[in-house]
Amino acid sequence: MIAVFRSRTQLFSFVSAFRLLGGSAEIVSTPHEAGVGCGLSASFEEQLLPKARVAVKGNSGFVGFYKILQGYPKKIAKIP
Repeated sequence: MIAVFRSRTQLFSFVSAFRLLGGSAEIVSTPHEAGVGCGLSASFEEQLLPKARVAVKGNSGFVGFYKILQGYPKKIAKIP
C-alpha cells in the first residue's frame, strides 16, 4: 500500500503521525501510474491501513491510498 500526498511536507507529517501510532512506513517514489502527488509516497503493509487512515486525518495534502497490483505494466488501484 502507498499513501500519496501533494507535498513532501505533508508526506513527512503523515510518516511522523503514523509512526507515533505504531506504524512503520518507507518513503518511496510514487508510481507514475498514480498520476498525482509530489513524487514521493509512504509505503506500508496493507494490514496497517486502519492506523494509516487515522494518521491522515487533518492532512490537507492527502491524495489517497493506493494498492500496487502485480503484473507488468504496473497497475495500481485507489482504495476508497
